[in-house]
Amino acid sequence: MLISPQQSLLLVIDIQDKLVPAVVEPQQLIEKTRWLLEVAQILEVPVLASEQYPQGLGHTVAELNELIPSDRVVDKLHFSCAAEPACLDRIAAEQRKQIVICGMEAHVCVFQSAVGLHQAGYDVFVIGDLISSRSASDHQLALERMRQLGIQVVSREMVAFEWMQKSGTDSFRTISKNYLR
Repeated sequence: MLISPQQSLLLVIDIQDKLVPAVVEPQQLIEKTRWLLEVAQILEVPVLASEQYPQGLGHTVAELNELIPSDRVVDKLHFSCAAEPACLDRIAAEQRKQIVICGMEAHVCVFQSAVGLHQAGYDVFVIGDLISSRSASDHQLALERMRQLGIQVVSREMVAFEWMQKSGTDSFRTISKNYLR
């Protein structure tokens, strides 16, 4: 199945101030996630972000936070967004069947959220090049296990092109000119 801009929600998991420095290639994760957030804005795909225990781990990093309205951020204590009632309620309120996930850590909050949302009946797409962990092996094992459980692993460009659906539109021209190099 293709990812539809009308049916999907972009879920940005826990890219927070005190967590980011610990993961593999943190600046690349931030830059690529910002890229997709900007593409989502152009294509009017809704975004929701989670923050794991923000009192201790800080908030979403500034480079991303400026693109996510504060009312689109949900605090959580559960590692899984699907296990956190406030987060699950916000996801359900969007009335979108497809959940496109990026964030960290791949083997903890991303993995548990993806599995929980998949079990809840959502079509889940994890962006393999927009997730990270403290170790490359945990990242790789999380991807393998998610695939085994029926969760689709995609790239950020796959998401962007599936959201655009065709060339020749104003949004395609804008994205092509500014984001596809």
